Amino acid sequence: MIIRSARLSDLPALMDLSSSLPGGMTSMPCNQDSWQKKLQLVERSFSARPAPKSIDEAIYFFILEDPISGSIAGTCGMHTGVGLNKPFYNYKLSRHMSKSEQLGITVNSNTLNLCNDFTGETELVSLFLKQEYRQGKIGQFLSRTRFMFIRDFSDFFAKTVFAEIRGWLDAEGNSPFWDNLGKKFFDMPFLKADFISAVNGYQFISDLMPRFPVYLELLPEEAVNVIGQPNRDSVAAKKILEREGFQYQGLVDIFDAGPVVQCEQNRIVSVTDTQDYPVRDCLADEQLQDAVDCIISNRTFDDFRAVMGKVLVHSDGSASVCATATDALNIQPGERVSTLVLR
Repeated sequence: MIIRSARLSDLPALMDLSSSLPGGMTSMPCNQDSWQKKLQLVERSFSARPAPKSIDEAIYFFILEDPISGSIAGTCGMHTGVGLNKPFYNYKLSRHMSKSEQLGITVNSNTLNLCNDFTGETELVSLFLKQEYRQGKIGQFLSRTRFMFIRDFSDFFAKTVFAEIRGWLDAEGNSPFWDNLGKKFFDMPFLKADFISAVNGYQFISDLMPRFPVYLELLPEEAVNVIGQPNRDSVAAKKILEREGFQYQGLVDIFDAGPVVQCEQNRIVSVTDTQDYPVRDCLADEQLQDAVDCIISNRTFDDFRAVMGKVLVHSDGSASVCATATDALNIQPGERVSTLVLR
């Protein structure tokens, strides 16, 4: 398996992939015009060198490719400069206390407030792995490779990195949170609202959603119970991010109330654990008996590639790397690779 930067020629395959995705994958809508614009931005993003003086909107989108079939097995990416061109909203959970001295009563209320806290920050997006590839360490490989890219090109990313986890939906794809809140103002089913936001952005939220706090005490129990709860298919992805140091701090998605997790870039475990070495030699696996299994990348910004393979680090700071990995990455002895030990 190889992870590589996406290109415009991937459009037909990505359209096929997105047509089979479950609801809630807002960064991968089944819309050809949206995909074409996104991939054009991806190509511009990967060609932007040197690093910008300030974080602008960019998308670094990666394909997990099956080298045997040539098909797309999964995707992942990062969106920087979130909300700079189109407004980006979340709900923030907070508490409000009211007290009547005359009655001797204190009331604690829980509220949701619209906020733009992540404007300009970096969002992890589009993490998806086909069911038949959810085995071994492929999911870990797909998720953690993003952090290797962030580590090697940190100036392109904001201080704070966050991810919206898909919220809880029922078996028919309905969101109890949306049905009892957002639908009251927009009169459309969850999946349609989700699709519109993916294609056109959140402007319609800014135009129509009331700016006043939403008191949870006024919502039915079925809506309150799913606030901050991940979709059953997203539990594993959330656990992977938590192991990286990401935390839920009371912000949720405005459509399905899925949890938003965040971490400072320089505190992400895989960012701090990534190391780079000059390649001493390229050896067959049987010659690397004491080597460890790693994610290995070519450290190339505009043609980024990563694979899994064996790495043996020597006392002089160089490394022997399995030949299958260096062949896939087009790396020669003397060049440097980044490595991250697989768990």
